[in-house]
Amino acid sequence: MQHQPSISAVIEQIAPRLRRARERRGRSLAELSRLTGLSTSTLSRLESGQRKPSLELVLPVTVALGVRLDEIVAAPRLLEAGVPPQPRRAEGPTVIPLSRQQGGPRAYKMIMPATDGEPAPRSHDGYAWLFVLRGRLGVRLGEREFVMGAGEVAEFDCRIPHWFGAADGHAAEILSLFGAHGERIHVRARGAVPG
Repeated sequence: MQHQPSISAVIEQIAPRLRRARERRGRSLAELSRLTGLSTSTLSRLESGQRKPSLELVLPVTVALGVRLDEIVAAPRLLEAGVPPQPRRAEGPTVIPLSRQQGGPRAYKMIMPATDGEPAPRSHDGYAWLFVLRGRLGVRLGEREFVMGAGEVAEFDCRIPHWFGAADGHAAEILSLFGAHGERIHVRARGAVPG
């Protein structure tokens, strides 16, 4: 029987994946530094495993390199290991925790199943940030309704009645960051990769 890889084993894979992604795109550390606003020293330590990877460091790098975050964070390897993540509820999303800390914003990969159910907005304390990895995500935020595609981001105060789920009858995968006490997510990136 295969076992789910430990969090430390997953984290250890982030550094070499970042280096390979940068090298495949022919970017130097100096170029990546200009695109992300992170120092070359920080990027070098991140790629060598000497700097602990955090979303505030990894996310700008993936955006600058044009790679999906789940290629770097390794959540799919949990499925390859033969241990499927457990759904939070019988017909709800599959939730894969990506962070260990108890306080501060927490990160999750969520697989939203295709559903024909009626949206049921809810509200609660906290602040959320959503990034669509694959598929299309339907979002209801207060009186507004919209659909997000892969690579699009939304952030909102959770006290506003909200709902999100797969759109167009197909499953969607998202990265969700949530701060229980209203913490905002700060991403340091100067801009997109030039055309």
